[in-house]
Amino acid sequence: MAEVFLQTLPFFGLIGLGWLAAAFRLFPPEGAAWLTRFVFYFALSAMLFRFAAGLNLTAIFDPRFVLAYLTGSLAVWALGMTIARARGLSLPEAAMEAHCCMTGNTGFLGVPMLVALMGPVAVGPLLMVLAIDMLVFSALITLIVHGARQGGLRLAAVLPVLRGLAGNPMILSMLAGLAWAQSGLAMPRPLEELLTLLGAAATPGALFAIGAGLAGRRLVRVAAAGWLSAAKLILHPLAIALSAWAFGVPPVTAAVMIAAAALPVAGNVFMLAEHFRIAPQRVSAAILISTAASILTIPVVMLLITNP
Repeated sequence: MAEVFLQTLPFFGLIGLGWLAAAFRLFPPEGAAWLTRFVFYFALSAMLFRFAAGLNLTAIFDPRFVLAYLTGSLAVWALGMTIARARGLSLPEAAMEAHCCMTGNTGFLGVPMLVALMGPVAVGPLLMVLAIDMLVFSALITLIVHGARQGGLRLAAVLPVLRGLAGNPMILSMLAGLAWAQSGLAMPRPLEELLTLLGAAATPGALFAIGAGLAGRRLVRVAAAGWLSAAKLILHPLAIALSAWAFGVPPVTAAVMIAAAALPVAGNVFMLAEHFRIAPQRVSAAILISTAASILTIPVVMLLITNP
């Protein structure tokens, strides 16, 4: 346990440095936003493109993996929705809480950390998790909110979702990388070195930005945020583990899927909450609590999946 904790500690140490820099005003609040944009549009996109360009689409796409992840995640999503509705929340609020329960920080935290900890074998499964979260669940929450506010789904509600997905740099970089891999073209050395250099900034930049962003968050609605954090850090990986076993997902890829499910609530959930003006403080508190608690829960999950 101590060894696994020490392996993950440097990654959370970078998050802590970002928090300290913002808390002591060495890094201004707007700096976190601009650093996040740099990572999102450039560094992480370069990393994802380079990873995807080295993959074979037919080799990484496993229907069992997709079905297992969808089934486990939908089960947690449905539980979050049911409990929220039982508490008297509106449909949009309930959907936002359900989204918190199963949307992890795969892009900014999962890809850099889990690839470093688990090796290149983690790349394909992580890209699949990232794609499913963005293509299925981000689209789902957007459609539910639009449908609830407009009294039903209309084409005008679907088009912004499609535009958002088409313009997402992580989706575009993964698709471009896979297309490059399918083309069979050799990567020119200058381009490969550029992508390597730019992608190397993704890990420290993303983790520092996460920490700096956390410094501005406040603990409100602690009971609700605590439940959402527990659902994300405990129930989601447990549901994914059971689903992976039920669908017969190979142990190596199942381990990556479970590790990805153990990640804290993603920052882009807060972006959606702010955009739709639905429970942003509650979501912000869930991100803060789940990220802090994951310092302890992720090493436990990593220990369990590496020593089944």
